[in-house]
Amino acid sequence: MPEPLNPAAEVSAHATRKNAAGRLLAVLDAFGPRSRALSLSEISRRSGLSLSTTHRLVHELLSWGALERDPNGRYSIGVRLLELAALAPRGLDLREAAFPCLDELHHRTRGNVHLAVRDGMQVVYVEVIRACATHPTSGKAGDRWPMHATGTGLVLLAFADRELQEEALQRPLEQYTPLTITEPAQLRRKLAQVRQSGYAVSVGQITLPDLVVAVPVHDPFGGLAAAISVVVESARAKPRVLARMLADASTEITRRLAAQSAQRMIGPRQSGQPLAGCARASARPRSGGFAPVASAMSAPVSAPA
Repeated sequence: MPEPLNPAAEVSAHATRKNAAGRLLAVLDAFGPRSRALSLSEISRRSGLSLSTTHRLVHELLSWGALERDPNGRYSIGVRLLELAALAPRGLDLREAAFPCLDELHHRTRGNVHLAVRDGMQVVYVEVIRACATHPTSGKAGDRWPMHATGTGLVLLAFADRELQEEALQRPLEQYTPLTITEPAQLRRKLAQVRQSGYAVSVGQITLPDLVVAVPVHDPFGGLAAAISVVVESARAKPRVLARMLADASTEITRRLAAQSAQRMIGPRQSGQPLAGCARASARPRSGGFAPVASAMSAPVSAPA
């Protein structure tokens, strides 16, 4: 399985900054999905800072709670940063609105389900539910990948501004398998197909046995908020059926985001009322679920496409 991108895989660009904030960010940038626990010397090397400077900054971050130290002397991201991350509009609220629908998709398709947002020229997984038995993948929340190589990334890029698309087309397109899109002209055609159909189908872009179908998720005001996808084995995939399921789930997530927004406007007096839809469906037996997806999911997804 190819590894996701790590923004700190090389010496951090923040290390060139002379101000204190830049150096602190360089230390935090040393951590990544595949570098969750680091020694002091590893942080120094990955951040591009001297060992003495790293030691001082790590101590400050440790005291504040941004870092934690295990019994073996290795450091990891602290709970204090998790508390701050939960305040991000694209973080906690989005996951809260989406999770019941993602859980429903996961149980009905028996696939791996992803919720992703765009961060610069990369796609970041905000939520991941792995298949337990059929075809589990190794993706985790927090993983990031180039947009051209993932279904969610193709959707986010296809419905992004034209300027962003052109910038992505001018960048090198990393190859993970023989099927990965690596030519700008091919990517341009693929993005046009996604815009026309409203969903992306990607086969073997990162791992050869996989087929992913992805759709956009809109916020209550019509903007592009995120993308959701289902990853299954190519041999058992029916992309059009999966696309209908995802589209109905996306509509429900948008409705739930609107309900969240309305509750905040009403105020705390009524904020304790639960959201309708997927949240209540998730508390019922699996034969239930939100109605639009249930009807789409009546067709089998395990036959070849």
